[in-house]
Amino acid sequence: MSSIINQKSVKIFLRLALSISFLSAVADRFGFWSKEVSAWGNWDNFVAYTKSLNPLVPESLVNPVAIIATAAEIVFAIFLLLGFKTELFARLSGYLLLLFALSMTFFTNIKGAFDYSVFTASGAAFALSLMKEKYLEIDVYLQANKNL
Repeated sequence: MSSIINQKSVKIFLRLALSISFLSAVADRFGFWSKEVSAWGNWDNFVAYTKSLNPLVPESLVNPVAIIATAAEIVFAIFLLLGFKTELFARLSGYLLLLFALSMTFFTNIKGAFDYSVFTASGAAFALSLMKEKYLEIDVYLQANKNL
């Protein structure tokens, strides 16, 4: 019984950690963090960083790539927080974070990917995607209403 309780706590922790991390990064792009702690501080700096991680993408597509990445992070964060299709959105989060880590590695330097724990976050998302038991997830309630 204690391993089930432990697994449930780990699952909640992973959902919260991934969601809050995504939302924090998005908040930074829109200037919600102070200059002292911000990585980008505004949208233009984020787009410039996106360009550095995607040097093969034509200039005209860099802003759309930044928008798509930001939208994905918002959607993934909300769905992970709610527990909506957790396994799917955890797996998608893992792939997104892995792409980010690999882009950092190949187009800037691997130290940044390690310093910001992007590979670790990707691994955490993939681990979450393997946790099948539902706990405090909206899917439980949706399934229960579907069966009524």
